[in-house]
Amino acid sequence: MFYLAVKAFISGILIAAASEVAKHFPGFGGLSASLPLVSVLGMIWLWRDKPDAENMAAHAGATFWYVIPSLPMFLLIPVLLRSGLPFWLALTLGWILTIVLYLAMTLLAPRFRLRL
Repeated sequence: MFYLAVKAFISGILIAAASEVAKHFPGFGGLSASLPLVSVLGMIWLWRDKPDAENMAAHAGATFWYVIPSLPMFLLIPVLLRSGLPFWLALTLGWILTIVLYLAMTLLAPRFRLRL
């Protein structure tokens, strides 16, 4: 249980730091948020828990393919906010778009012989 708490604490600190930086420097905050820190931390935690090269390769490959359908959300949200939509509505619509694109990726991946 202690190990889980340490993982959560370290991961939470990184997310909190990115949001704090973004308060004062939106561009740098965006850069720090875009770094694959969560993915890298996830791989480190996974490797520590289960050091299996094939499992890690499958995880890293799936992460790559699932990043792609999440990217349009980061284009939609600024457009909606600049159009006057409230933040929570813009965020919700971005999430919905991402979920739809994740579902599409999951359904289409096997057609392209991608294992997710």
